Amino acid sequence: MTSADGSRPDGPRRGGGRTGRPRSTEADRAILDATRAALVELGWGKLSLGDVAARAGVAKTTLYRRWAGKNELVVDAVAALFDEQLHLPDLGSLTADIEGVVLRFAALLERPETKTALMAVVAESTRDEALRDRIRSAIVDRQKRLVLLGRERAQARGELPREPDPESAARNADLIFDVIAGAVVHRALVSAEPVDGEWARGFTTLLVAGLAGTPPV
Repeated sequence: MTSADGSRPDGPRRGGGRTGRPRSTEADRAILDATRAALVELGWGKLSLGDVAARAGVAKTTLYRRWAGKNELVVDAVAALFDEQLHLPDLGSLTADIEGVVLRFAALLERPETKTALMAVVAESTRDEALRDRIRSAIVDRQKRLVLLGRERAQARGELPREPDPESAARNADLIFDVIAGAVVHRALVSAEPVDGEWARGFTTLLVAGLAGTPPV
């Protein structure tokens, strides 16, 4: 459910029956931008909500009305980048669609604010189960929509077989997402190798060959 001004109610909000000021999408954007900038400059350990508030030009209480703490704020700052930058325009074929999203994802990971923020929250989540859950719901589950959309298009074109079993289809969608996201993240952030057009074509050829076979059951 969205607020009156169309913004997302990401963080905890106080109300108690009082009619407060409507949530500002401009303030949200400034806060998330400031969070990513602070992460690049200060790193996870030195990042504080007070510093973010000062950079965004808002009161610290404004942050606490939206986010319970640093973990939630940083995850939402990363999630906003993914939501804004990762899209799946219909390029006419499954191969073109996959190559396109792979290259866009790699370009997003090359941005210092994305790289720093993503690596920070993933590292911190190894010690924080609640943070892992928030990463899953705010980033992973939302980005799986690209796999579902791409598969539906490919099935409509006759490029992929339809899967009559919903449970099997859901498992396969999860696997496809893991393969694409895992390969690009490992290549770009772990191996520190380029994700260029040649690599994207080779990866896509291998993936599409597997997808065109009989889905596992």
